[in-house]
Amino acid sequence: MQNSRRNGSLWLDQAPPPAAAASEPPPASADVVIVGAGYTGLWTAYYLKRAEPTLDVVVLEAEFVGFGASGRNGGWCIGTAWGVDALLADPETRSRGMALQRALFETVDEVARVCDAEAIDAHLDRGGCLRVARAPFQADRHRAELEQRYRQGFSERDMVWLDAPAARARIGMAANHGALWFRHCAALHPARLVLGLADAARRLGVRIVEETPVTALEPGQAHTPRGTVRARQVLRATEGYTASLAGARRDLLPVYSMMVATEPLPEALWQSLGLAGRETFGDDRRLVIYGQRTRDGRLAFGGRAGYDFGSGRRRVVDPADPMIARVERALRELFPPLAGAAISHRWGGVLGISRHFRPCVSFDRRSGLGWAGGYVGEGVAASNLAARILADLVLERDSERTGLPWVDDLPRRWEPEPLRWLGARALLFAAARADRAEYRIGRPSRLWGPVFDRLSH
Repeated sequence: MQNSRRNGSLWLDQAPPPAAAASEPPPASADVVIVGAGYTGLWTAYYLKRAEPTLDVVVLEAEFVGFGASGRNGGWCIGTAWGVDALLADPETRSRGMALQRALFETVDEVARVCDAEAIDAHLDRGGCLRVARAPFQADRHRAELEQRYRQGFSERDMVWLDAPAARARIGMAANHGALWFRHCAALHPARLVLGLADAARRLGVRIVEETPVTALEPGQAHTPRGTVRARQVLRATEGYTASLAGARRDLLPVYSMMVATEPLPEALWQSLGLAGRETFGDDRRLVIYGQRTRDGRLAFGGRAGYDFGSGRRRVVDPADPMIARVERALRELFPPLAGAAISHRWGGVLGISRHFRPCVSFDRRSGLGWAGGYVGEGVAASNLAARILADLVLERDSERTGLPWVDDLPRRWEPEPLRWLGARALLFAAARADRAEYRIGRPSRLWGPVFDRLSH
């Protein structure tokens, strides 16, 4: 792989080069044009061609396959998404929430199925996800949440509570008071998945045109500096980079997430760290963290960072960025045995957040315009389900998927600047204060917790 095909992540450094380069100019026309060669765009192209092999499908990518979040993320293929809990909590929407949750559970199986069918070696291991309680009150909350889930119709086949000894045997995290283990999650290598998916799409006849930024969309047209591509259907799959399109600056908020990865760790150290089944892990803090054990014995760990004024997007994050340093400190605090471990990679990039903090899939048959996204950082599996929904909508196929709550659940636009920046800063401030207060006093924050909840809804 050439040096230009780097985004700072461990994943792209390790991934094999794509089987085919796509340096040709964009075509003048196609049946379907998709903007963005990340998971959403490539899954959509893949399922469209699987269903209708004669369709001429073109994917336009501003950089190269895997440059964005699909080649940078934490590698959690998790069968849940933001917004599901709210649907389950309301008796009037619970049946729709259950349908969505079950579809997300099945999506983890579908990603694994495609990897097998297309010989994509994504280093996928289904170890589940551990959500660790780092204070006794969080353990109480987890157990109450689990009982509620069982009453709603889930079972021990989906999630179980691990008491403190059992949890510590699975993960050697400091201040471990137990963990909620969620079965429907796999750890994987994000770049190997996205590059393998691109190769599979190309084998089906999808044309992927890289280094072709799209500047504006309108019915039947995608405008680029290299010419306009005309198509019956024009689909947006730009996630955190949506603000680069004319008129779309306030559609999705680009928020940064930062990651670090250790050098391969000795087996003796892994004996104390755990994660023998490659479980993914996190905890209950509002400034979200996430981690996994890689196939080559590293610990890859990330956390949410911030928002740049005006929906700014840095092409590559400086490894010396202070927010990356904060993520590294959090990793060493959670795992004291890592005090002397070397960090090999430091990177970051943007994810997309919709104003209602949940995914959406929409397609207008009259204009031929559609989009999917807004995964709030949980898009590895969710993008697959969203793409299958979008493909069904484009092909005018009624299915159980097209009746799921994401369809046409359109968010309102984000506030104009400086309100957008001030709101994002206030949200991060409240989250940090609430997290610090709770770990200090050992009970829920009565001030900053409600402030955060109000700002995030």
